[in-house]
Amino acid sequence: MAQFDPRRQPVRVSPHLFTVCAAVAVAALTWRVYQPMEASASPAGLTPAQLASLESRAFADASALDGMQTPELIPVEVRSGETLAQAVARTGIDANEAAAVVRTLADQDFDTVNIRAGLRFETAVSRPRSGRGAAQLIGLTLRTGPATQLTVTRNFDGALRVRELAEQVHEETTVASGEIHGTLHQSAIALGANSAVVAKMSQVFAHRLDFSRDLRAGDPMTLVFERTVSESGVTVSTGDLLFAEVRGVRFYRYQPAGSDEAQYFDENGRNVRSGMMSTPVDGARISSNFGMRRHPIAGYRRMHQGIDFAVGYGTPVVAAADGVVIEARRWGGYGNWVRIRHSNGLESGYAHLSRFASGLRAGQRVSQGQVVAYVGSTGASTGPHLHYEIWRNGQRINPRGVEMPRGVILEGRDLAAFQAQRARIDALIEQQREGGEAVMTASAEDLRPAQG
Repeated sequence: MAQFDPRRQPVRVSPHLFTVCAAVAVAALTWRVYQPMEASASPAGLTPAQLASLESRAFADASALDGMQTPELIPVEVRSGETLAQAVARTGIDANEAAAVVRTLADQDFDTVNIRAGLRFETAVSRPRSGRGAAQLIGLTLRTGPATQLTVTRNFDGALRVRELAEQVHEETTVASGEIHGTLHQSAIALGANSAVVAKMSQVFAHRLDFSRDLRAGDPMTLVFERTVSESGVTVSTGDLLFAEVRGVRFYRYQPAGSDEAQYFDENGRNVRSGMMSTPVDGARISSNFGMRRHPIAGYRRMHQGIDFAVGYGTPVVAAADGVVIEARRWGGYGNWVRIRHSNGLESGYAHLSRFASGLRAGQRVSQGQVVAYVGSTGASTGPHLHYEIWRNGQRINPRGVEMPRGVILEGRDLAAFQAQRARIDALIEQQREGGEAVMTASAEDLRPAQG
């Protein structure tokens, strides 16, 4: 079983070394055999070990060139206002040779014109032993995706050749455990999750935890999620969040029979979507509670009929529960305002928004956790924040006083299937804990519910 520690680079050949090995390895494959200049795919299935072996051969071949030193590995980062050719030339090779390298990349349909500052690539360069004359490019590797890269090498006759290298990728289910430091978002990212996984996690926990008040530094946290990983340990993509635990609160992903979508349930099989979310924005702190206060603009005491969340401009605001949008408009001192009708006579309101979600309009049905707007400072506001209100039968009430309805509980065959899936996830988590800091992985198929 493989190991993955999201707090450190995985114990595999690093992406930096892989790209260099790839460049020099392809040079080894082409150095002594004449090949006309062309673009072609590299031999499939090269492992990091094979690349390391080929790297040694390529270095030996290059060092044998009359009057040239052993190749030097030079990482390059494109500077602001710099062309790709200028960046390549900074390795010490001739400007005409740098231009030829760029043309070779362009022949592979790589956009060599619209280059952004910060683009990184690896080169292997050999310099004259005499110290006079230009250096010679042995290989250049430029990553074009998490698991793909272009490599330019020189044949023995001086002709340039470009190849496309593709690392093998595999799917795995990752268990990542750690502690909360900073926001929930920052902590989950540090464990190897991406923004999509974090967004789903925030949605699941929003109705049970107040992120600004309930979370403390050092609180334990565990995630189980699917991801696709390249051979050098780079996460190509992440899939479903299968499990999340924060401060002892656990939720499991499960798709009931006949349901169009998967949902999240606690350890007893109770659906988490039935309640109203208490915090409809991620990474916020409460800056003003419900009740009497001195108004920051008017200067006198008056009733504050909602809760204010201090949060960055443009942060997504989500629907607190399933419902129908009844207002999405400008409304006096509330600025840009969204109001959503839910079941049981409840409505939620969101004020001072910078803008609405694309296509949002009155009459539209929205789901709990769906982005409806973005934080701003429109209307009577002293800075970016979200003003959040709850209405019951047309009267504003304290959002903290809203009684959360109990979720629907799985029964019968669904409950049995859920319990079996929960047991598999629990076993995987236990394996990780027994292994100490190492984070264990398993096949995604191991966590799929049985059919039938």
